[in-house]
Amino acid sequence: MTDAQDPTEAIELPRRRRFVDLSPLREHPVFARLFIGTSISGVGFWVTSVAVGLFIFDITGDTFAVALVGGISLVPMIVAGLWGGMLADAFDRRKVLIISSIVAWAAIIGIVVLAAIDSGVPGRPPVWPLYVLTTLNAVASTISNATRSSVTPRIVPADMVSRANALNGITFGLQLTIGPALAGVLVAAIGFPLTFAVDAVLFTAGFLGVLGLPKLPPLSHAAKPGLESLRDGIRFLKTAPNIRMSFIVDIVAMSLGRPYVLLPAIGASVLGGGPVTVGVLTAATAIGTFLTGLFSGPVAHVHRYGVAIGRAIMLFGAFTALFGIVIAVAATGWFGPVGASWDQVNLPLLLLAAVALAGTGASDEVSAIFRSTMLLTAAPDEMRGRLQGIFIVVVTGGPRIGDMIAGGLAVLTTVWLPPVAGGLAIVAIIAILLRAQSTFRLYDARDPQP
Repeated sequence: MTDAQDPTEAIELPRRRRFVDLSPLREHPVFARLFIGTSISGVGFWVTSVAVGLFIFDITGDTFAVALVGGISLVPMIVAGLWGGMLADAFDRRKVLIISSIVAWAAIIGIVVLAAIDSGVPGRPPVWPLYVLTTLNAVASTISNATRSSVTPRIVPADMVSRANALNGITFGLQLTIGPALAGVLVAAIGFPLTFAVDAVLFTAGFLGVLGLPKLPPLSHAAKPGLESLRDGIRFLKTAPNIRMSFIVDIVAMSLGRPYVLLPAIGASVLGGGPVTVGVLTAATAIGTFLTGLFSGPVAHVHRYGVAIGRAIMLFGAFTALFGIVIAVAATGWFGPVGASWDQVNLPLLLLAAVALAGTGASDEVSAIFRSTMLLTAAPDEMRGRLQGIFIVVVTGGPRIGDMIAGGLAVLTTVWLPPVAGGLAIVAIIAILLRAQSTFRLYDARDPQP
């Protein structure tokens, strides 16, 4: 492929492999154990993520109260991402993973206890303890995710990093397909306490995967966690325009294209179906993610990462706007009344909304594969932890900003406006950014430059 070729052509030209490449799993058992453990525990993570929103909505009936789960944890997560990246660069990454996993596990147990207390006494509990525990879990998970991501180039060779990232996309798709759907079914069938307990049990698999890692001390001297270490990372990022732009475009997408905080209200009064509809719509996103990972064989032959990322995010914006249009049509009531039970759902429009969200999952995963690979291959190992910390802040902080924007705008207007306006804004902003920075647009993975 020449530099002038379109990246979408590069995706179609290679015919040697259509499906995902399993070589990282077959040839690197350490990666395989971590992959399997993360896949299983991630299902539990999404069970709790969806169930907490349903639990708070059940207590308060307030969409903005659900949005505050992300808003309250935003600043602690930013701090945790930066600190966790410094820890990953300065200490044995296996030890950092073990400690942060234990803290996250303890937070999950606390949520189980709160839900059990709620089911055993009259009246409804205050929601602030849930905010505290979900924030603690988010902080620990941010440190863990930043460290885990920086481990990949240490346990697989450089030429397999993009394939390992594609496999991680599959596991994320499976988690997001099974977890939210399971959350909706479990909440309806067995209640909140046992639903949260499922996460506590599944978390064990992820912890065992971490225990199976070898020691991963720093390869070179790294500054102790603190301001100087952080300054080193920021100085490097200032000289890394391509990595920096990969962060910016993701912030745009996640801040303006997040309809998930609206799903409890949509399931209750717009599409109908209640918790089951929430699970179906969230899982639809994951199905798109999973299918992208499943058919990710050609990713090793795509080189123009910048253009591929930009076009994928623009497509993400278009699908987000389509989802909002479907919800707007449903809100007119032309298709009859709906209710919170599954037998009162607007099934045709639910299917259309699910297709739109599957499109967002598929396009976002294309972007994620190339953004992650760009970061892991263009940055030196001694900076990967800190850059992964910033990256995790972006990919987790951006959605929380998006939750606040969507939740607040929905309260002031209507539930369909945030995805419509946000999706169209994404398309326009990404088009401008691609034109503005030529180094990102011309990025070539055969000569990775930060």
